[in-house]
Amino acid sequence: MPRKRIDLDNYVESLSILDQDGHVDADLEPSIPDEDLRRLFKYMLLARRYDERMLRLQRQGRIGTYGPALGQEAASLGPAYVMREDDWFIPSFREPSAMLYRGWPIDKLILWWGGNEVGSTPPEGLRDLPICVPVASQVLSAAGIAWGCKLKKENTVAVAFVGDGGTSEGDFHEGLNCAATFHVPLILIVQNNQWAISLPRTKQTASKTLAQKAIAYGINGIQADGNDILAMIVAAREAIDKARNGGGPTLIEAVTYRLGVHTTADDPKKYRTAEEVEQWKPRDPLLRFWTYVKNKSVLDEKGREVLEEEIAAEITAAVERAEAYEPNVTEPFEHCFAEMPNHLLAQLAELRSYLGLSDAPEPTDKQSDTELSSNIETY
Repeated sequence: MPRKRIDLDNYVESLSILDQDGHVDADLEPSIPDEDLRRLFKYMLLARRYDERMLRLQRQGRIGTYGPALGQEAASLGPAYVMREDDWFIPSFREPSAMLYRGWPIDKLILWWGGNEVGSTPPEGLRDLPICVPVASQVLSAAGIAWGCKLKKENTVAVAFVGDGGTSEGDFHEGLNCAATFHVPLILIVQNNQWAISLPRTKQTASKTLAQKAIAYGINGIQADGNDILAMIVAAREAIDKARNGGGPTLIEAVTYRLGVHTTADDPKKYRTAEEVEQWKPRDPLLRFWTYVKNKSVLDEKGREVLEEEIAAEITAAVERAEAYEPNVTEPFEHCFAEMPNHLLAQLAELRSYLGLSDAPEPTDKQSDTELSSNIETY
């Protein structure tokens, strides 16, 4: 039999609507009310100013290591705008614009980066997971959550985020394979910021795009300009509508760039050139979106000044609330078990005794420390 090329049903597209000079493709431009455009710009600006304040707080020793999202605000804000409140949002750790838009208080995010567990608690009513740092581990959770959406017939979707470095992890491929095989309503967005810490994308994979990895699992992929919020809105809306109507998962590659450090424990000057960073600065999503809303007379310079003042006051108040928060001594022992096991109850009692605190919970007879140790060793 002769050799022949296999025709595949799936495909990959590329999408860009707003160029770096603020010019828009009118045929692709989404219809967004002026009020929504102002709100979107506010949250993109808020995310940028929050990011800048967090860097200062870290340098002052007031929070722990911080991972900035400088230059990547549009990649998650666009999808967040399209999502419903009852949809599931599964972040990595460079999605503050989306988290703020969905209603996460600034002080809660500050507490998370300060090492306080209360920062992992989603606001009431949101189907959101907390920030996730272990690379690509959230993709497995996202696939399972999307499967649950399908089984419950809720007409809801799961939108998850992962970095380009995460596509080199097994969890990414296992989660995507599961989502595709079971045809679940998952939209997986890869924030391709060109660097997995110090490893460039070109050394991670031989694939021309990250979006094409979707084809291996029998689903469609799209490569969108991740610094173009209009492109991210259109790509996310199409994928979410498709998933909500039973069309299964979509992989979106958001092409963006990490203008800042990987984290505050990193020095990017060791592995990339200043010239490379300068080439990406004109593509800054905030600059491009500002030109767009200004050209549409949605906002003017005076309006932006007012926003800047409001945002500065909002962030300052949030920092004060976060730093005034007094954690309960039990918090480090909570959130892992529905019912705290005896070995943790014993440790908590010892800590409370050491601190001179009363009414410490006592271990129960449900499981002895010996039994617990045996169970752990068996596992």
